[in-house]
Amino acid sequence: MTDDIPAANLKSALPFWLPLLLLPLVWLSAFFGGWWLLCVPLATWYLFSILDALTGLNLENLDPNTPDSALKWHRFVTLIWPPLQFVTLFGVMAYALNAPHLGTLEITGLFFGVGVMTGTVGINFSHELMHQRNSVERWLGDILLSMVLYSHFRSEHLLVHHRYVATPKDPVTARYNEGFHRFFPRVLKQSMISSFQAEQSLLQRTQLPWTSLRNPFFRYWSLQAFMLFLALIIGGWAGLGLFLLQAFVAVWQLELVNYVEHYGMTREHLGDGKYEHVKPHHSWNAAHKASNWLLINLQRHSDHHYKPDRRFPLLQNYATDEAPQLPYGYPIMTMAAMVPPIWRRVMNPRVRAWRQQYYPHVTDWLPYKNATNPLPR
Repeated sequence: MTDDIPAANLKSALPFWLPLLLLPLVWLSAFFGGWWLLCVPLATWYLFSILDALTGLNLENLDPNTPDSALKWHRFVTLIWPPLQFVTLFGVMAYALNAPHLGTLEITGLFFGVGVMTGTVGINFSHELMHQRNSVERWLGDILLSMVLYSHFRSEHLLVHHRYVATPKDPVTARYNEGFHRFFPRVLKQSMISSFQAEQSLLQRTQLPWTSLRNPFFRYWSLQAFMLFLALIIGGWAGLGLFLLQAFVAVWQLELVNYVEHYGMTREHLGDGKYEHVKPHHSWNAAHKASNWLLINLQRHSDHHYKPDRRFPLLQNYATDEAPQLPYGYPIMTMAAMVPPIWRRVMNPRVRAWRQQYYPHVTDWLPYKNATNPLPR
């Protein structure tokens, strides 16, 4: 490793431990109630956005050939998060439902904050873990997803999204001018169907029916059933309701990020169902330092699609002439996505500029906008 390339060590890993602070914030919200209930959403959406403004951009890259043995402090946070989230989710549930100082509205607000945590950090960490070849890490990823009842996301993400991103066959690629409030129900339905069909197709190649125990959906359903049963045992119907609430909020957080990552991005259709290969310019990126600490470099999204199993500290930043850049980090951009007129004002001119930069020869964008191009073969 050359001297001008930063090293992977404890010092470089510590900023990525900042998401751990959301765990005590959830507990403090439960202990004190009142205005404390706002601290998790405020920290996640606003504090890290303020820190982005203060810390600026991180344009440095670690050596992508750094071995796993040198990344132990980076990996540590993703390995300890699943048990800590499990204890916090169900521990806070048991505490809150028996806390005399918390009313129904406060408990509801508390579990909205829990969902912000399990979505922003939990699902994002599961995303990192599911991409690894280590079976323990993949199981930890499955456990995290089962806590938000979104286990099929692993199959959809690995088998559908990465293969078909920016084509009509990828439910998660947001279409140009498609508001989030239309995107969200569409992706909830289509991703469930596409993920099951993808696993079914894999089984059919080996002459196995979908009912084979090799179908990971049986693991997904079993883990999710366990989480639901535990919520029911701990808190009765109220506990089950709170569990469902935080799961919905978590999935909403995930799909907001999915919406931002590829909004308006399209791979060129080359004819006869053939599409160009995925390139760096098919993802929106953000080099903002603090929000990349929170999201463990998810905003270096182009490199993630180039090397899906590359661990998060090794993801590379792309220059503005190589991949499109967002004006702000994902926290601000996801808030903008909730208000479609603001989102279109910010992003539609950027998508049109992106089209002109990379595809000046394409004159008819309607089939791309409406996802009516032929499905990829």
